[in-house]
This record gives sequence, structure tokens and C-alpha cells, in this order.
Amino acid sequence: MSVTAVGAAAAALTGGNRRMTDTEAIEAYENLSIHELGRRAHARTLELHPERYRTYVIDRNINYSNVCTAKCIFCNFKADPGDTDAYILSFDQIGRKIEELIDIGGTQILMQGGLVPDERDPHGHGLPFSWYLDLLRFIRDRFPSIHIHAFSPPEIWAFHQVFGMTLEDTIKRLRDAGLATIPGGGGEILVDRIRDKISIGKTRSWEWLAVMREAHRQGMKTSCTMMMGHIETIEERIEHMRLLRDLQDEYGGFTAFIHWPFQPENTPLGRWKRLPVDLPAGAEPHRRPRNDGRHLLLADAHEYLVWLAISRLYFDNIPNLQSSWVTMGPKIGQLALFFGANDMGSVMMEENVVSQAGTTYRLSENEIRRLIADAGWQPQQRDQYYRPISAPKRDRGVGSAAGMPAITASPSAGLVQLEAHGRRIAPDVAR
Repeated sequence: MSVTAVGAAAAALTGGNRRMTDTEAIEAYENLSIHELGRRAHARTLELHPERYRTYVIDRNINYSNVCTAKCIFCNFKADPGDTDAYILSFDQIGRKIEELIDIGGTQILMQGGLVPDERDPHGHGLPFSWYLDLLRFIRDRFPSIHIHAFSPPEIWAFHQVFGMTLEDTIKRLRDAGLATIPGGGGEILVDRIRDKISIGKTRSWEWLAVMREAHRQGMKTSCTMMMGHIETIEERIEHMRLLRDLQDEYGGFTAFIHWPFQPENTPLGRWKRLPVDLPAGAEPHRRPRNDGRHLLLADAHEYLVWLAISRLYFDNIPNLQSSWVTMGPKIGQLALFFGANDMGSVMMEENVVSQAGTTYRLSENEIRRLIADAGWQPQQRDQYYRPISAPKRDRGVGSAAGMPAITASPSAGLVQLEAHGRRIAPDVAR
């Protein structure tokens, strides 16, 4: 590695007010070790989030339907209209799921479906727009304490097109009926070369961004996401992130960024020819294989943590980064708290989409609280706006007065331990 390259990469990570450029992000990825990236990203996280706690939310994923007209080759959850396993949940079924969530202290739902056709579908698997509005009103009126985080940009864009409404009116009507915030699903990689191959029949990049821009313009908050580790190049990942950062400059509507590695099992994309990853003799230990955009190159734990650190350094205007333990597992999810994440995400008492592609990680609230506590922070339940909330009065075990003494370990002490042992254990964790 040249002195010039090291200097440029280090300069991109020195902090301060200067924004990391796309070129600097790529140079940092190419030239800095996972240890250096982790140290810098963690330092930046402590600047943004000096509080003594790290957060999590108790919610439930509710997939109101698996019917979808898109042809995403990374998904094993969808059903075509007319398939024997196609379903649309009734309001009563959705209500029972919400009641179960409330029973464990949950505060919100993440509700998404496929791109469902309209009521003219000959198979009987279509829905009118009034169904979605009535569903929101049903949840709002029957469960007023539940925050409704629902309908990804591809769904909302489909409503706009299928039902012949302006995008502004579509979002306004959903919001008036009870929609509070919008999840960042369907982003994958916001590069149309990628979307033309893996997300056929879904939104174009500009359409996904248009939904988020209009929601932000109307004062709504949303999250944003990235699915990495498939056929994208590093430059395309950066392009995706630049589009998000630029949009955030306009209205500041993104509350959080969440990225996760593509899960290949049981999916057509998982059967693509894979890029050989053998390192040449004499290659530097931290040098990472670069995808050519034509092959499948999966992201392992090392790649996930590296990109999390890059994301924290690149997104100077998105306040929160989530740990993706659902795909990475609890230990890497915990380690993410030292690579840029300040939030452990959701207890997620139900998850259907990722699990259909082979991932089966599950954590209870007590387990998430223990992971946060063992990393040196106080576990803190939050709402969708990342505001701390008081827990329901019940014995939750870890982190409660009955279940655990006061936490005295500091986050900086956790970092010292990570640095002391990271060079020895990181290669085993990564591969």
C-alpha cells in the first residue's frame, strides 16, 4: 500500500466537519484494515451518541400478504397471484398479532406486503386502495398505542400507479388514515443496472427516492436500507449511499440506515456463478476481493463490519445506524456496536422474509438487553424516532432491578478490550 493511499484514506477518517467524498470512502475501504476502520467509526459514534445507553425496539413484522407481481430473484417469500400458497391476512388475524405484541411490551409494527394487484385480479388475490386505508384506521382505532411503520416505497409507488393517484395524494391519504412512518424496504442497491437484474418489476431508483422525498416533504420520517453482498460493485454501493446522503440533505427525514448481507439460500440469485476469492500470493492481509459486477460475491461478517464502519464515516447526516443481528447473528450484532452501530434494532417477534432465504436467528428482549449490557452500555427501549421510552412495568430480567446490578463498565473500556484482542480473533470471526 502506497504512502499516498494510506494518507488519503486516513485523511478521510480524521473527523471534523469535512464530508467524506466518494473517492475517500473507496480508498478507505481498499487501504485500511478492519481494526482501523472500527476504531475510527466507533470514535465517530461516541461523538454522535455519547449517551450511556444503546437502544432497541420491541416490534413485530406483519406481512399482510405474500402476493406480489414483482420478480425479485433474491426473494423466496413471494407468491404469484393464484398460487396455492398465496394469502391475504384478515383484519382480525392482524389484530391478534398486534395483541400478542402488546402482551410482551411491544410498541410498534413493521407492516409490509408484496406488490398486490388491484381488485380486478382474476384469481381473487387483489385489493382496492380502500382496503389499505381501512386497515390503517382499524389498527389506529383499536390499538392507539401502536406506532404504524408500514408500506415500503415500492408498495407506495404501486399504489400511486395502480390506483391512479398522485404520489402526494397517495402518501397524504395513507398518513391521514394512520400511517406514521415508512420503512426503507425495497432499496436493495439504488443503481438501475442492479435493479434490472435482481428487482424486475419493482421501482426504479428514482421512483424509490421520489417516494421518500415526498414523504419527507410532508414531514414524515422514514428509514433507509441497503442489501449488499450480491452482484454489486463497491462503486455501486457508494452510489447508493450518495443518493441517500443527498436526499437527507434536502429534508433530513431519514432516522436510520440499516444494511444487511444478501441471504442466498433457496433463491435464484443464490445460484449465480460466484466470484473466485482466492488471494494472490503476497497480497496484503486486509486486501479484499472486488466484485466485477457480473458474479455473486457474498458478504461475510468481516465485510459486514467493514461496510458498517464505512457507513458511519460516510453518513454525516443520518443519526442512527442499526446492527443487523437478524442476518449476522447475535455475536456479530453485538460487535457491530463497536463498528458504528448505536442501535440493536428490533426484538422482531415475527420475521418471514429473510427466514425464507435460510436465516433463522431469533433473540428475545432479555437476550438483546444482555448483549448490550455485556458490551458496556445500558440497554434502553426506544420508539421509532429513537427516543428512549419507559418500559412497561413487568419483570424483564436483564437490565431490570430484579435481574441485574447496575452497569459500571464503560463503552471505552469495551473498545480497549476489542482492540487488545481483535487482531487475534477478527480473522476467525470474519471468514
